[in-house]
Amino acid sequence: MSFSAFTVTRDAGVLDVALTGRGALGPDFWQELPEALSPQELGGVGAVVLRGSGPDFSVGLDLHRTAPQLAALQGDREGFLALVAGMQRAVETVAALPVPTVAALHGWCIGAGLELAAACDLRVCDAGARFSLPEVRLGIVADLGGLSRLPRLVGEGWTRQLALTGRPIDAARAERIGLVTEVLATPDETLAHAHALARELATLPAAALRGTKHVLNAAAPHERSLDLAARWNAEHLDPRLVQDALRK
Repeated sequence: MSFSAFTVTRDAGVLDVALTGRGALGPDFWQELPEALSPQELGGVGAVVLRGSGPDFSVGLDLHRTAPQLAALQGDREGFLALVAGMQRAVETVAALPVPTVAALHGWCIGAGLELAAACDLRVCDAGARFSLPEVRLGIVADLGGLSRLPRLVGEGWTRQLALTGRPIDAARAERIGLVTEVLATPDETLAHAHALARELATLPAAALRGTKHVLNAAAPHERSLDLAARWNAEHLDPRLVQDALRK
């Protein structure tokens, strides 16, 4: 199966999902990702590597393609919630996979891209990686799970720092606070390390990995947080703020 938002390859029991371009997450991404990670597509896969293929892992939500959708839904609360629910389902597909997921991060990892990375089990990055959750600067609440997952990764304090200020952090800081577990020198080394890690995971007992993920995920319910964020945006999001950000 071919996709437009990413490419998918298999090797040694590892599924490699490479975001296209700069990893701008548009409508096709949200629709295609659950298809690429369906049980049928995962047959024989022991681990997944999620990575970028351009200069960045992900520059976040594709505002150029999503802003018109948001503008068209102004005043349509149920339509807005349905749009966000589709995005949330895609991220939840990653979090709920029965096999381990490794995010290989380089360049920028912004907004929805950071929330996507947070849904993976393990994250490694290169020394030049940068991370930010800038939604508040656009008048938006991050509503793809980051506000409930990040506290478990980096603590309440650093989650509030990222989410309330929108300021970026570098790779060294990301490692110190636990957002990533390892920092490699270059993007190529990062990808090679991520694949080596995924191949190692793919050799471990599948049932034990599934059970471990099940227990870990059960200890981290966050559906209420997803709903609260989406409903706040449905009530308060001003598409003009997004449009203004595009002009800057």
